[in-house]
Amino acid sequence: MITTFLAAGAAAADTSNTAGESHYGLGQMLQQGGIISWSVFIILVLMMVFSLYIMFTKLFEQQKVRNEAKRVRASFWQSANIRDGAAKLDKNGAYRQLVDDGLAAQDQFAKLTDPVEAHDWLHGSLARSEATINSDLNSGLAFLATVGATAPFIGLFGTVIGIYKALISLGAAGGTPGIDKVAGPVGEALIMTALGLVTAVPAVLAYNWLQRRNKAIGEDLSSFSNDVLGYLASGGAVRPEVKGKAKATAPAAKPATATAAQPGAPTRK
Repeated sequence: MITTFLAAGAAAADTSNTAGESHYGLGQMLQQGGIISWSVFIILVLMMVFSLYIMFTKLFEQQKVRNEAKRVRASFWQSANIRDGAAKLDKNGAYRQLVDDGLAAQDQFAKLTDPVEAHDWLHGSLARSEATINSDLNSGLAFLATVGATAPFIGLFGTVIGIYKALISLGAAGGTPGIDKVAGPVGEALIMTALGLVTAVPAVLAYNWLQRRNKAIGEDLSSFSNDVLGYLASGGAVRPEVKGKAKATAPAAKPATATAAQPGAPTRK
C-alpha cells in the first residue's frame, strides 16, 4: 500500500514538473523569430553593456575632477606663486591643464610679433583649454542619449517581428487556435519590449545625472580659469581670497603710560 502511494506520488510529481516547465520564453522566442530577433536581442544587449561602461567611466572621471577641485580650494592659492601651486595638482588633471596652458600662453606672448593684447591672448588660450576639458567630460554622453531615444523602438520592432512569426506559425498549423495557443507566443514576444525599456531607462537617467554634474564642474572650471587669468594678467598681484585664511589684524593699541594723569585719578602732592 505504502509503495503504491509513493509510486503514485512520484508519478504525479514528474507530471507536475513536466507540466510546470513552460515551453515559452526568451530562447523559444529567439528561435521562432530567427535572425531578426537574434539581431535585435544582440543590439539591445550591446547597448546595455556600453551604456553601463560609459556611465561608470564618466562617473570616475567626474569624481577625479571634483576631488582635484577640493585640493585647489584647499591649498592652490595659498602657494607662493602659481607654479608652486600647480606642482600640488595632479599632472594629468583638468585644473593642472588649465594652469599649464595659461603659463604656456604667457611664455608664448613674449614671442609674438603682431601687436596683440596680453589679456586677449591669455583669455583665448584659457578658453580653448577649458573647452577641451569640457569636451572630454561630455564625450560618450551622446551615446547614452541615443540609447535612451532608440532602445524602446528597437525592442518594439523585435516584439512586432516575434508576434508576426508566432501568428504565422499558428495559422500554418491549421484549425482554430484558442487563447492558450495565442497568449504564449504573444507574451514571449513582449520580452523584447521589456528589454528595450530596461536598456533605455537607465541610459536616460544616467545621461541627465552626468550632464548635471558636468554643468557644475564646468562652472567651477570657468571660475578657476578667470582667477588664473586675473593672476597672470596682473603679474600675480590679483588672486582670489582664500576662505578660512586668517586675515591680518591691526596691532593692539599700547596702554597709556603712567606719566599722563588720568581724569579722576588722585594726584601725588
